[in-house]
Amino acid sequence: MHILGKSRYLLFLVALLFLVPTASFAQIAIGLSIHVGPPALPVYAQPACPHEGFMWTPGYWAYGSMGYYWVPGVWVAAPQPGFLWTPGYWGFAGGAYGWHGGYWGAHVGFYGGINYGFGYGGAGLGGGEWVGGAFRYNTAVMNVNTSVVHNTYVNNTVVNNTTVVNHAAFNGAGGVTAQPTAQEQSYAHENHVQPTASQVSHEQTASSDRSQWASTNHGKPSNLAMDKVGGRSFNQQGHVATAASPKPAAHEAPSPGRPNNAAPNGRAANGGKPTPAENSGQKTVNKTAADHSAPKTNNAAAERSGQKTNNNVAADHKATAAKPAPQAHKQASKPQNKPSAKKNEGKEPKK
Repeated sequence: MHILGKSRYLLFLVALLFLVPTASFAQIAIGLSIHVGPPALPVYAQPACPHEGFMWTPGYWAYGSMGYYWVPGVWVAAPQPGFLWTPGYWGFAGGAYGWHGGYWGAHVGFYGGINYGFGYGGAGLGGGEWVGGAFRYNTAVMNVNTSVVHNTYVNNTVVNNTTVVNHAAFNGAGGVTAQPTAQEQSYAHENHVQPTASQVSHEQTASSDRSQWASTNHGKPSNLAMDKVGGRSFNQQGHVATAASPKPAAHEAPSPGRPNNAAPNGRAANGGKPTPAENSGQKTVNKTAADHSAPKTNNAAAERSGQKTNNNVAADHKATAAKPAPQAHKQASKPQNKPSAKKNEGKEPKK
């Protein structure tokens, strides 16, 4: 019985080798048994198709030395006109999880009944079709930039309006229990083309990004989809993912007399200095002090003090009270010329 058990295990490993595609695309090492299933498929928005003839390849959980990591869904060019992409999927059998690699071919084969969305609802492709060497996109399920891609149509019959409650990323007990149809089995024997070099590069890039690892993002990666290989990354809401948000601008220190402590907008155009309108307001407040202040011409003491400001009315009044009146100061500074008695003799003094 022990020998029989070992034989079955070896047969299972051999079967896994046939399930794994070449070029290390989601490759599983020889003798490695994965006993932990992939995280659930995340829900995300599809970026718009950037070019005519590009095909959508759904995102999936791949496996590497660091465990599961998310490979973003991406638009790629088909290896040749007329070829469609059959997504890969995880299968659970014999107590272990194995990867069934995706491929290009004339028909979409069995992909485990996994609902990847965007036309890949579990069987076949409802997102478009090849007609006369050109691919037509079904905009009912595909996000297409119609200003760039014009070969489109609408077929709402492929839209599943029921709520999807099973986002399992694997086929088998505990996941999706779909089985291939006779037609899908026949497609498995057709000539297939392995993932393109850009697809392999796309997966390798994801494997080197620590933020894509399930052990880091806990099954919720931030980069869920891309508009093309090496292009822009998109988050769950379909917005362009950014590394970091810009820091808010520093606020000016609080200043009394200004609503919300915000600097007037006019200062930006005046080099940060108070605007003429602000200065005029200050001059109005200090007008009374300016009217009572003595001329600086003959006031040497006021010139030396340097303590008087335009914003301190009390200081102005104090300085004004401390010095003689302007007229008195003028009279004191010059001797008076008394009229001659001989010259003004017989005349009354002027009043």
